[in-house]
Amino acid sequence: MNHEEGPHPQGIQAVAAMFAQTKREGRAAFLPYFPVGYPNYEDSISILQSLAEAGADGIEIGIPFSDPLADGPTVQAATQIALEAGTTVESAFRAVEAMRAHGHQLPLFLMSYLNPLLSYGPHEFVQKASDVGADGLIIPDLPPEEADAFITLCELAELALVFFLAPTSDDVRIQLVSERARGFIYVVSLTGTTGARAALPNDLARFIARLRPRCAQPLVLGFGISNAEQASQLDGLVDGFIVGSAMIAAAKQSQAAVRQFTQQIVQRSHGERLR
Repeated sequence: MNHEEGPHPQGIQAVAAMFAQTKREGRAAFLPYFPVGYPNYEDSISILQSLAEAGADGIEIGIPFSDPLADGPTVQAATQIALEAGTTVESAFRAVEAMRAHGHQLPLFLMSYLNPLLSYGPHEFVQKASDVGADGLIIPDLPPEEADAFITLCELAELALVFFLAPTSDDVRIQLVSERARGFIYVVSLTGTTGARAALPNDLARFIARLRPRCAQPLVLGFGISNAEQASQLDGLVDGFIVGSAMIAAAKQSQAAVRQFTQQIVQRSHGERLR
């Protein structure tokens, strides 16, 4: 999938094509998160490439920020190391360029808090993201009520723009996010910060059932998914899932551990199928 010949969809079309493919295969898309610059820039590029080669359906490339309010201790520690090593917004753009230069065509999302984007300049950021080959943006602290400028810029660039829903979201919020999100909706599995958990929330199925009739976009679950067994429980429940903290924990061991962990999740319910 990552090295196909010929024209390949880009931007929001690539995201739609990814979900169409995983739906045909009867499984949830696997979208790992990894911060650029951890443990250093070169190793982070190798890890991103390993994720693609091991069968991830798409990748969230994290842009380190000094005050990551939605992230737990594992992501916070990794992004702090990346910042201290001099990682910047430009580092993330170079990471996307490196992935494309190596022939990886899977959807790539830039995940960043709002402040670095405002400092860079929203128009300049979105244009550069499109130019280097990113397919969408995930901005955890951008409320949909205040996102008009980014929505317009992303629509012009044909990029996905992801918003969040949580168990505390009321019907008004659910409707607003459904109307404004492009590409997918990031479903926070629980209240709190990111981080691996021993088990999925008991009321997860009920939460997803509340969202389904109200949401036109694919639902992608994040926060707390830490192993292949949990991932296998999500096939048929949501359209995709994100693994972040557990991926960083694997990277602390070795790049081989990242590849092995990724392959375990990819193989969770469909045997030895690797792309």
